[in-house]
Amino acid sequence: MQCLAALRAIARSADRHIRRLRRCESGSPTIEFAVVAPAFIALLLAILHVALIFVAQQGLETAAESSARLLMTGQAQTYAGTDAQGHAYTGMTQADFKTAACNSLPKFLTCNRLYVDVTTVNAFSAAVTSAPSMTYSNGNVTNTFNYNPGASNGTSAQSQIVVLKLMYMWPVPTGPLGFNLADQGNGNRMITASSVLLTENF
Repeated sequence: MQCLAALRAIARSADRHIRRLRRCESGSPTIEFAVVAPAFIALLLAILHVALIFVAQQGLETAAESSARLLMTGQAQTYAGTDAQGHAYTGMTQADFKTAACNSLPKFLTCNRLYVDVTTVNAFSAAVTSAPSMTYSNGNVTNTFNYNPGASNGTSAQSQIVVLKLMYMWPVPTGPLGFNLADQGNGNRMITASSVLLTENF
């Protein structure tokens, strides 16, 4: 009987401690934060990554607008340059035009990640402004891009339709919980800016 009474006393004491533990709420905010924090931080980082891509996209659009003006006004087509051997030439080369486009980029975009494609078409309906499919070899882009800005058309000739595309490989780190905005190799996301323009008489 004494053992049974002792067991009952222990059970009553344990029951009191359990009820007291159930009523105790100290530390519950810490536990709740520990549960929610990973998802909350992942959401903040995802918002930051998307915002940076939008900022980069806007910077590329501004560069495309400035570069398109060089084509529209004939500055690219009538440019007077000198090559490494000292020979004069007329009209920007593909490298000249890329340098001019790079000079229009905001400071946080680098020239070595920029690709330029310039073509002429016979009608606005034939203009293709979609991003090209990139091909890679050992992690490097192997595409051959066009550079055909059109020739000087004179005051009596018909203006030409030029399609300009700027493509930029924006590096995106992998976020927490598997969040990843990369759509190209080497953890990059391609952002593009296009402009279809009618050249002036020059």
